[in-house]
Amino acid sequence: MSSPKKFYITTAIAYTNAPPHIGFALELAQADAIARWRGLRGEKRFFLTGTDEHGRKNAQAAEAAGKDPKTFVDEMSSKYQELAKALNISNDDFIRTSDQKRHWPGVIKFWKELHAAGDLYKGKYKGLYCIGCEAFKKPSDLSLHAGKLWCPDHHKEPDEVEEENWFFRLSKYEKELLQIVGRDLLRIIPETRKNEVLAFIAQGLEDVSFSRPSRDLSWGIPVPGDNTQTMYVWADALVNYLTGIGYGQDTRPTSPASELVGGRARNKTQDTKFQEFWPADLHVVGKDILRFHAVIWPAMLLSVKLPLPKALLVHGHILSEGQKMSKTLSNAVDPFVAIEKYGADVARYFLLKEIPTTDDGDITEQRFKDVYETELANSFGNLLSRVAKLATGEEIMPKAGEEVREVVKRAWEDYEAAFGKYALHEATNHTLALANFANEFIERTKPWESKEGREGALPQLIYILGNIAWMLAPFLPETSRKMFDQLGLDSNSTDLWEQKAVKVRKGEALFPRL
Repeated sequence: MSSPKKFYITTAIAYTNAPPHIGFALELAQADAIARWRGLRGEKRFFLTGTDEHGRKNAQAAEAAGKDPKTFVDEMSSKYQELAKALNISNDDFIRTSDQKRHWPGVIKFWKELHAAGDLYKGKYKGLYCIGCEAFKKPSDLSLHAGKLWCPDHHKEPDEVEEENWFFRLSKYEKELLQIVGRDLLRIIPETRKNEVLAFIAQGLEDVSFSRPSRDLSWGIPVPGDNTQTMYVWADALVNYLTGIGYGQDTRPTSPASELVGGRARNKTQDTKFQEFWPADLHVVGKDILRFHAVIWPAMLLSVKLPLPKALLVHGHILSEGQKMSKTLSNAVDPFVAIEKYGADVARYFLLKEIPTTDDGDITEQRFKDVYETELANSFGNLLSRVAKLATGEEIMPKAGEEVREVVKRAWEDYEAAFGKYALHEATNHTLALANFANEFIERTKPWESKEGREGALPQLIYILGNIAWMLAPFLPETSRKMFDQLGLDSNSTDLWEQKAVKVRKGEALFPRL
C-alpha cells in the first residue's frame, strides 16, 4: 500500500507591530480551505502559520506601548494565535521568529550556508528605506506627493539611509530566476503576478541588504561572527518555512556521514518532518510581499542548494471604501468583531466567496448582511430545515435519480476544477449553485403534497444535501459537521449512502435570522 501524497502549505507569517486585521484572516481562511480540501482527498497535509516578530517596526511599536520588545511581541503573537482558533483554522503548527530554540538555530545555519556559498559580503549602502515596508525602495517603487517621494502603501516619505551592511548576491541568480519563473518551475498564481515578477527580474536584479547595524537594530538575530550587525527581517523571516518543519534542529550526521552539495559537504538533518514535507507545495502570500517570495526567497534556496517551493498563491487586498486596509493607516477591520457578531463559518464564507481569491475585494456591513440572509440562511439553512421537517421520523435510503446524479456529478467536476486552480470563490459558487438546484427541485417536486412525492423526492434531496455538506467542509467546517449530523449520513464516503437507510432529525437553524 503506497503512502499518502504529502502537501505542505504555509501562510506568510504575520507582522506583530499591531493586532491582526481582516487581511490576515483572509489569508488564514484561504490556506485553511486548501489544507482541508487536500486532507479530504486523503493527502498527508501539513499547514504552517506564525508570526514575524523582529525588525525595527516591532521595536518601535513596543517602545510606543511602553513595553520591552519581547513582552510586546509575546502579547501580539498570542492575538494571532487566538485569531486562528476563533476562525477555526486547522493549522498543524505555529512558528514564531523570536523562538530561540525552534527558529534561531535554523536561521543561523541558513546564514552560514549562504556565507559558505560565497553569496554574502559586507559593503556600504545608501538608499531610501521605508520602515512600514521594512525594505529599501527604488525611486521607481515610490510615488510623488507634494514634490517628494512617497511610499504609496504607507503614505510616508522613506528615510535616506547610509550604512555598512551584509549583502546577499541576488544579482548572481538573475538569469536562473528568469528561467525558473518563466517555465513555471516555481508556479506563480495568478498569471498576471507571474508576469509582474518576470518584468521585475528583466529590469535587472541588484544585490540586497541582509543586515542592519546592531546599534540601530538590536531586536533581531545577531549575524554569526559579527556582533556589529543584526540580520535584516527578510533574511530571518523567510526561513520560517524551513524552521517550522524542523530545519536546523538536528545537524548531527547520519550514515552516510554527509552528502556533497554544490561541491561541499553538508550534514543531513535527522528531522523526519523536514525530510518528509520540504519543499513547500504552496506558499499563500499577499501581493505586497510577492517580490520577496518570488525573487529573494528562491534565490536564497538556490544558494544553499535546497529544492524550491512548487507554487505561490498570491491574493489581493481587502479594501475599505476602495482603499487598502493597513495597520499603518489605521483603517483595518477587526476580524474578532466580525467573528463574534456572525460566527466563524459566516466570516470564513464571506472572505472566501466575496473576496476573489487572487484579486482585491471590498467589505461592507450591508454586503455581509445580504450574503448571510440570501445565501447562508436561505439557500443552505432553509434548504436543510425544509428537508429535515419533511423527513424527520422516517427511515430513508438516500438515492439519486439520473437527473440528480448528473447535476451532482457536474457540480463536483466544476468544484474540483476550481480548487485545482485555487479559485476558491468559484468553488463556493458551485456549491451555492447545487444548493439553489436543490431548492428548485423541492419547488418542482412538491414532496409535501403526497406520500409518493415524498418517497420520490426526499431520498434525492438527502443525497444532494450530503454532497453539499461535503463541498462545504473546507469552507464551513462546523456547518458541514452539523449538516452531516442532522442528515444521519456518514461523512467519510458517499459509497455508503445508497446502501443504508438514515434517520434525518431536525436541529437548530444553521443560520438563525439576524
